[in-house]
Amino acid sequence: MSTSRVAIVTGAARGIGAATAARLARDGHQVAVLDLDEGACAGTVEAVRAAGGTALAVGVDVSRADQVEAAVTRVAEQLGAPTVLVNNAGIIRDNLIFRMTEDDWDAVLGVHLRGAFLMTRATQSFMTQEKWGRIVNLSSSSALGNRGQANYSAAKAGMQGFTKTLAIELGRFGVTANAVAPGFIQTDMTRSTAERIGVPFEDFIAHSAEQIPVQRVGQPEDIAATVSFLCSEEAGFVSGQVIYVAGGPLD
Repeated sequence: MSTSRVAIVTGAARGIGAATAARLARDGHQVAVLDLDEGACAGTVEAVRAAGGTALAVGVDVSRADQVEAAVTRVAEQLGAPTVLVNNAGIIRDNLIFRMTEDDWDAVLGVHLRGAFLMTRATQSFMTQEKWGRIVNLSSSSALGNRGQANYSAAKAGMQGFTKTLAIELGRFGVTANAVAPGFIQTDMTRSTAERIGVPFEDFIAHSAEQIPVQRVGQPEDIAATVSFLCSEEAGFVSGQVIYVAGGPLD
């Protein structure tokens, strides 16, 4: 059985974040469930507790340094030193480049990249002190380019470079850093994309599945399983990697 740690998952009220929080709790970790709306975390927290785990809901805007510091302090005081961090929080503001506003750009880069930076900066001291840590950043297949997502694609590509640098800087302290890049995952976010392009979600899923070698779209639990491995003791020699979880190869 793996050693129990304190894990933080951002954007954990729903979708991939909720599935990841539940999986890490099943792995034996105490889990801090972070999201913009603390109340929205109730479902995730209840699911973890119902399964016999320990969870704490914390409201935080990950793009705000003061809120991040306060959130991490609260986690450390109530659960213990956080040594597992999953930077999952994200938003979309999709548009073609000529229609994309500066606010669209700043909001997406702020939550994804600035948020990951602030959360990592606030937790790395606990990891380096413990001489053990796991950081997993959520990238995306959109990092390779995706029409209507210049901001999101740039943010997700940036997460990969950020991850590799963390691996170089923090490795000597027993801290690994990896990125998971999902392909098409059935979530509220992909539902929003379908709505943006005017396609029924069921049709969007069916068409997407046809393009994927395993002939299905991904589920949040598919990503949670990969994150679980990267956060494990056994993954201590895996660092600075980007793992595409997309049902097939991506260039």
